[in-house]
Amino acid sequence: MGSRRASKNPHAEAEQFRRRAALGFLAVALALGGLAAWYFRLQVLQHDDYATRSEANRIRPRPVVPARGMIYDRQGRLLAENVPAFRLDVVPDKAGDTEKLLAELGRLIRLDEDDIERFRRERKAGRGFRPITLKLRLTDEEMAAFAVNRWRFPGVEMEPYLTRHYPYGELFAHVIGYVGRIDEKDLETLGEGGSALTHIGKTGIERAYEDVLRGKVGYEQIETNVQGRALRTVGRVPARPGADLRLSIDAELQRATVAAFGDLEGTAVAMDPRTGEILALVSLPSYDPNLFVNGISHADYRALMDNPSRPQFNRAVLGGVAPGSTLKPFLALAGLDSGVRRPEDRTLSTGMFYLPGTSRGWGDSHRGGHGWTDARKSIADSVNTYYYQLALDMGIERIERFLVHYGFGQPSGIDLVGESSGILPTPAWKMKQRKERWYPGDTVNISIGQGDWKVTPLQMVRATGALADEGRLRRPRLVEARRDRFDAPWAPLPGGEPERISERPDNLRVVREGMEMTVHGPGGTARAIGVGAPYRIAGKTGTAQVVSRRGTSAVDPRSLPMHLRHRALFIGFAPAEDPQIAVAVAVEGGGYGGSTAAPIARKIFDAWLLGKLPDGLEPLDGAPQPASCSEGGAGCAPLDAAGQPGEGTPSAGAGGDAAAVPAAPVASRRTPALASDRNPAGNSFGSWIRRQPHLLRQATPAAGGGSGDGRRGDNGTDNGTGTQVSPAPPAGPGGDAPAAPASPGPAPDQEGGDP
Repeated sequence: MGSRRASKNPHAEAEQFRRRAALGFLAVALALGGLAAWYFRLQVLQHDDYATRSEANRIRPRPVVPARGMIYDRQGRLLAENVPAFRLDVVPDKAGDTEKLLAELGRLIRLDEDDIERFRRERKAGRGFRPITLKLRLTDEEMAAFAVNRWRFPGVEMEPYLTRHYPYGELFAHVIGYVGRIDEKDLETLGEGGSALTHIGKTGIERAYEDVLRGKVGYEQIETNVQGRALRTVGRVPARPGADLRLSIDAELQRATVAAFGDLEGTAVAMDPRTGEILALVSLPSYDPNLFVNGISHADYRALMDNPSRPQFNRAVLGGVAPGSTLKPFLALAGLDSGVRRPEDRTLSTGMFYLPGTSRGWGDSHRGGHGWTDARKSIADSVNTYYYQLALDMGIERIERFLVHYGFGQPSGIDLVGESSGILPTPAWKMKQRKERWYPGDTVNISIGQGDWKVTPLQMVRATGALADEGRLRRPRLVEARRDRFDAPWAPLPGGEPERISERPDNLRVVREGMEMTVHGPGGTARAIGVGAPYRIAGKTGTAQVVSRRGTSAVDPRSLPMHLRHRALFIGFAPAEDPQIAVAVAVEGGGYGGSTAAPIARKIFDAWLLGKLPDGLEPLDGAPQPASCSEGGAGCAPLDAAGQPGEGTPSAGAGGDAAAVPAAPVASRRTPALASDRNPAGNSFGSWIRRQPHLLRQATPAAGGGSGDGRRGDNGTDNGTGTQVSPAPPAGPGGDAPAAPASPGPAPDQEGGDP
């Protein structure tokens, strides 16, 4: 029986096809459903996310750096401004091979080694998506060359910005300071919001008021094409500019103060004792802050660092010097206020002072002594013996308490960063620093401002201002007012309440009269600077020794190299009966205060009170200088004790005697510092003489004399030195022969102190 072929079953095949078709349609429907769900997710559920991403590819946010606030002097002169410029920014992630990029860019734009080294350093430390500034302040030729070849450099942009400029250069370097390029440490301080900034305040006012001057960063939305080229701005959040600042400094007085020093080095601070406003602050030598704004070159930086005079060191704020005899008015006030001395109490000065049981002594300012000396004479004639005995009678603990109350041994509180507190020598300080006990000889040393003392010119002018302002100790300040918009009014900044250093006006009057006798008394150590002045000056000279004597030989500071000479000091205020200005002057290598520092102070007084600039200076604003009789020209009459021109009063010569201050106190004719005085005519350079019509009528053009620097003269020299000495040669006319300092930590047998 043979095999049979299986017959087809049409019905079964049709059923199989239907099942397969149904499965196929179901698969397609599921796929379409999944695709629809996916599209729904993309277009609906995640629309905002993808729309934002898409917009980000088209819209690029660009930070808008605010304009930095400008800085003016008290007369509205611009001291720190913003200048438009262009810089070259590189985004490393978009730029590709940065070394190749630098080589090609270097053919178009001058890139020095400092630019390249800084870029590489920031490239390693930074993030690749953040722009890094390659070069600042492009020239017109460099901008044109890059604009033509921009297509060759992806990730490189030419950005506009405002760069800082200081029109007066080194004149205000130690006041305003400078801004510099931001580094990693600055970014940590500023946080994420600071990444858009390129510069930050590094020193001076720029640093102390960084938060006020910086403003707030804004941003704008830029539409770009596929190459990343900006097409248009589609949105903006404006930046908030920094606030402008107006300083109490007067640029004209600042120039006059610098000119008064001539070629000398040192520092001077002038302050309005009625308000605490700093009128001038000078530290010499100085430097050009514009060098640091866009990055100083290695050569320029090395030149500054190798300069032995240290131009970058702010002597007024960070420096310190022994106060010498400028301490005496304050110790005299402490003796009077403590009850240890009365104004009429007298001490005999024989030329040498000995502690009990000692054979070596401390010298006085004159070899033969000054005779019987009261408080006024001790200040005017700089009598060391008076203070040797006073310090021993008071004791170091009481001295410390009073001097701290006067502001010594602590920062003055000026609105600058990093101010030094100085050194007020005490037993605790000596034990901590030297592991040595305190001896009576140490007390004798500090009584005339020698030994381990260190005071800053700011501390000195602050304390001097307190004497001038009837015992009110004010915080010195540089910033007078601020404004948040160019068209907004200036808002004065509060100055704080003063502290009282004495509750005894009669004691303050004694000290002030002694300081006035220093300049106008027969034995005053600064009487040469009072010659021909149409106002009366109260002051005190001082000398801080750098080297001591060896054995019994005296040291003439003028025979020493400049860096080993004594530092010359002067503090004072004027007019004595109505103080408008207080000054502190310290001259490095100046020799004696009366012959070097005091004449500088006289020129500062003349400038502020009379509007008289030192020889060779032209007025900043082109206005003629007021006539003055500051140097005894014909028709000028010296003032009497009441501050009025005397009739037939002879003027003292350089080595002569000026009229002494009468014992009867003069009623104060103080001119209050009011808010209305902030206008140029009310309280400004030369405004005092304009309020003295009787002097203006008599004034004639100045003719040489009393304001000379007197650097080599012997008249009016001050001791202010003196610790253990042997008899020294007598000083010249009006001069104080310096005593020799004891070595730190005198032995008990030298001092007669405790074993």
